Amino acid sequence: MNRRNFLKKYSVIIVGITAMPNLLIAENKKSRKFKLLYNFDIKYEDKNFSAKLWNPLPLQSSYQKVKTFVFHGNYDNYNINTKNIYDAKILYASWQKSEKKKHLKIEMEIETFERIVPLKTIENASKQNLSIPKEVQLYLEPTSHIPTDGKVALKSGELTTGIKDRFQKVQAIYNWVTEVTFRDPSVIGCGVGDAGKMMDSGYFGGKCTDVSSLFVAFLRAAGIPAREVFGIRLGKSSFSDALGKSDKNGFADISSWQHCRVEYYIPGAGWIPSDPADVTKLELVEGLKYSDKRVQTLKNKYLHSWEMNWIGFNYGRDFVLYPEPEQFPINMLGYPYGEIEDEVLNYYSPKSFSYQITSQELGL
Repeated sequence: MNRRNFLKKYSVIIVGITAMPNLLIAENKKSRKFKLLYNFDIKYEDKNFSAKLWNPLPLQSSYQKVKTFVFHGNYDNYNINTKNIYDAKILYASWQKSEKKKHLKIEMEIETFERIVPLKTIENASKQNLSIPKEVQLYLEPTSHIPTDGKVALKSGELTTGIKDRFQKVQAIYNWVTEVTFRDPSVIGCGVGDAGKMMDSGYFGGKCTDVSSLFVAFLRAAGIPAREVFGIRLGKSSFSDALGKSDKNGFADISSWQHCRVEYYIPGAGWIPSDPADVTKLELVEGLKYSDKRVQTLKNKYLHSWEMNWIGFNYGRDFVLYPEPEQFPINMLGYPYGEIEDEVLNYYSPKSFSYQITSQELGL
């Protein structure tokens, strides 16, 4: 493929994306800008092999804007698609069987915006007890990793007994999840996020996908639409280095910085950002107790906000990629996903896959 011709053709799509309305810009919200770079050099024990790659691309939303997006490599075929139940945007590339190296480079500039929904807005909307729109009812449905029956339903019911107000149910569940779960550093990657197994085992240690999935499962069981948002940290946190860091120039190697957050839906207020998992991470990394003031400050903050040193990719759980891979459905797509023949590459190990993701904050 001729790179120049591709970029010329693709610039039309970039203009269409950046021209989308953004309410946060109109409200003069604080923003940050990052240059994101992916470098793939797919490895295998045999020199002569074919390969397929599915890489998640950022959401285009009110809290993050993809300003520029280009990619190039020596792939034999590619497409950008959202052909899945969650509309997850994916860059797919494939290489035919050969001894040539398999390269792909993706470059993006992204602007993120402060994301917080005022508590009064949520409380007032919740009191109205409006009906749940059809378009969000997908996020009430169970998946194989997010059951809404059995022990999940029993615990959710126990936590919300006697509570009618939706947001008060959210608070009751959030309080329990942030207090009882804990970060287990021995868990690989972001964790599997199997809420049913966590309830069956009674072991509530894990990482971000585990904690987030349990929260989502309880919320769905309580009749509140909720979803994980899979993404990656980009740079320094203003609250703690435990939640994101960079060097003095704003540069960071973020190859293993994938992070799962949560949104829940209150009719009249919309999707509300939350991040119970980072409460547990702060406790572990800074050696704090749940009752410590610093932990409680973050807990209260992350009930209804996100710090935007992070970007979100998609909401997908237990779904089938396009083109259909050898192994499906996929549990989640926060990491690059690759296959050589019928073998799944270890996406938890950037070195063996291999890929590198870096971020440079701009305008510092």
